[in-house]
Amino acid sequence: MSRRRPLARLPLAALALLPVLAISACGLLGSEEEADLQVYSARHYDLEEAFAGFTEDTGLTVQFLHGDDDELLERLKAEGEDTPADVFMTVDAGMLWNAAEQGQLAPVDSPALEAAVPEDLRDPEGRWAGLAMRARTVMYNPDAVDPSELDAADTYAGLADPKWEGRLCMRDETASYTQSLVASLIDLHGRERAQEIVEGWVANDVEVMSNDIELLEAIDAGGCDVGITNHYYLARLLEEDPDFNVEPYWASQEGDGVHVNISGAGVVAASDSKADAQRLVEWLATDGQNAFVDANHEFPVNPQVEPEPLIAGFGEFERMPVDAAAYGSLNAEAVEVLDAAGYR
Repeated sequence: MSRRRPLARLPLAALALLPVLAISACGLLGSEEEADLQVYSARHYDLEEAFAGFTEDTGLTVQFLHGDDDELLERLKAEGEDTPADVFMTVDAGMLWNAAEQGQLAPVDSPALEAAVPEDLRDPEGRWAGLAMRARTVMYNPDAVDPSELDAADTYAGLADPKWEGRLCMRDETASYTQSLVASLIDLHGRERAQEIVEGWVANDVEVMSNDIELLEAIDAGGCDVGITNHYYLARLLEEDPDFNVEPYWASQEGDGVHVNISGAGVVAASDSKADAQRLVEWLATDGQNAFVDANHEFPVNPQVEPEPLIAGFGEFERMPVDAAAYGSLNAEAVEVLDAAGYR
């Protein structure tokens, strides 16, 4: 059945309250056609192949509206019951938790998701599910660093050791990746210890960069020796250049494990196509897992699905459990910790 509400419908008064950012509409249909399902997506990575497979399998067409996590959540709230969105897709567990807590996602009863997605990667009330995992771990230049220099028990805290002074690169404080990592440190160690760790990074004259690719290129070029990035950015660079001189170090394998975040989705509470929206989320976690994660070199959430060969070559690792509630509820504290440390 065709959607009755067009993608762009939004009251002008509400639209005026939203930030003027780069939201773009795209999809598998012509611009004048209406899709069966509308996805608000903060995920920008090779969606077309996965959604084309869903359409082929089910006959349901899909269209996307791309934007930042916060921006899309605010849009959902402004649109209210008039939203054309059926699925909200984001790249941070804390944002999924926030969307659910603010009443924007509908609980679903899904044995398929319960079977396909580990318990800590989905909402206990069924309002969202993780679909792809990204490991945020330590990267290093093998010409400058012996892995034995890295703290195997608590690698993230170990980068606060003075031996890394002038050798450390990290992401900027506005990145959700940075904020969720610090939120996880607060959850693990308490705010006081997390503050000490971040202050240690700053004391090491950390070079803060605006994206993970720039950070990895700096490590490769010798501008810094170690840093923290999502694993798939390294995979992208290695795919282009197998001689790219950066290697991953799976953090804290003798401790709490690698910090992992998720890209995931939930059914929009105001959707009038909830059953089909649920069907899409379930498909992405099952039959569509490889199509959804492989092109961006992410790890599947479904333990029955093998990772693509390049990242499988990075080796197996133990991960921290994902605590979406902590990532979401401690986000403001994480920002305060970063600000107090002068991390910028």
